[in-house]
Order: sequence, then C-alpha cells, then structure tokens
Amino acid sequence: MSDEDVDQEGMADEWAAAMAEQDVPDSAQDDIDAVLAGANDNVSPAPMDEFSPTLNQVDGAPDLDVIMDIPVRISMEVGNTEISIRNLLQLNQGSVIEMDRLAGEPLDVLVNGTLIAHGEVVVVNEKFGIRMTDVISPSERIKKLR
Repeated sequence: MSDEDVDQEGMADEWAAAMAEQDVPDSAQDDIDAVLAGANDNVSPAPMDEFSPTLNQVDGAPDLDVIMDIPVRISMEVGNTEISIRNLLQLNQGSVIEMDRLAGEPLDVLVNGTLIAHGEVVVVNEKFGIRMTDVISPSERIKKLR
C-alpha cells in the first residue's frame, strides 16, 4: 500500500468522524431527502413583471436619464498572462512577469470588465491618465452586453 492510499484512508476516517460529530438526527436527514426528492413537484416559476422602459416623449427612445448617475468601474489593462500557482508563490520583490502585449501597444480600456476603447498612457498633473486612441461605437458596446 502506498503513502497516498494511507493518506486517503486517513482522510476518509477524519471526514467520517467530523460527520458523526454534527449530530444530525436521521429523521432530519430523511426530511431533507424527502424535500429534495419532491423538489420538482408542484413547482411553478415566480411571476416576472414585464420590463417597460420609460419612453422619451419626444422621439420614442428610452429615457436614459434614469441611469446616467450610476457609477461604473473603469480600468486600463496593460496586458495579461497565465502562470502556474507554483510560479505565483515564488514571486517576490523584483520579480518580472512577461505580459502578452508588446511595449508601446495601446492599452485596453475596460468599463465593468467590458472593452470599450484602446488608449495610451499620459501624465496629467503628476498623475497617470489615458488618452483614448480608438473608441468602440455605442452600438458595438451594446452588442457586447447581450
């Protein structure tokens, strides 16, 4: 028997002991099993109200003023890469991680994780900023949301 088999058996014994300590009476487990077994009986979907956006009286378009003040998270992505957990744990001060993007290539501008533009880094009043070089059209952004 290998060490791995012994570890598995020991782990199984520990789990069995932990489960025995929970003091769940068999009748309670039977009740839970009965509820789960009959979970599909007499179940009807919850009623959903139809969404009817407020229409602008002028041109019949949706009134977007109701969402204009909702905050969103905007971020810039320099690049990304995949590394193993082993390599992740070996990172320390001074480590260098190679990204999938070339130096000088435009950054991705993301809003709530959705790509909306590309841009380049600038410095404004000693703070980093981004100059948009290519913005995705509003219609394309809406298509990406669906």
